[in-house]
Amino acid sequence: MDEKKTATIFKAFCDENRIRILKLLTTGEKCGCKLLDEINVTQPTLSHHMKILCDAEVVVGRKEGKWMYYSISEKGVEQAMECLGQLTTLDVEYENKSCCEE
Repeated sequence: MDEKKTATIFKAFCDENRIRILKLLTTGEKCGCKLLDEINVTQPTLSHHMKILCDAEVVVGRKEGKWMYYSISEKGVEQAMECLGQLTTLDVEYENKSCCEE
């Protein structure tokens, strides 16, 4: 996974409101109006947060009439977990070499 995609994923998790949104979505799909009521932000602010979550592919949205419905993307969550795993797994071969060895 490239650095830009990695940064996009981590940006999605770096805001208290986005964390609240994700917690709300763990119980299933929610309409944007329900999210507005629960996290107490303005509609433009919610749209901004949802764009970041959707750009990271952690959340997917679908339009039904005039309403947007959001849910957690299983594929996006798998990508985020894989990304975290790659960044936190030690490279054993490299670990055993001194930084000053040639």
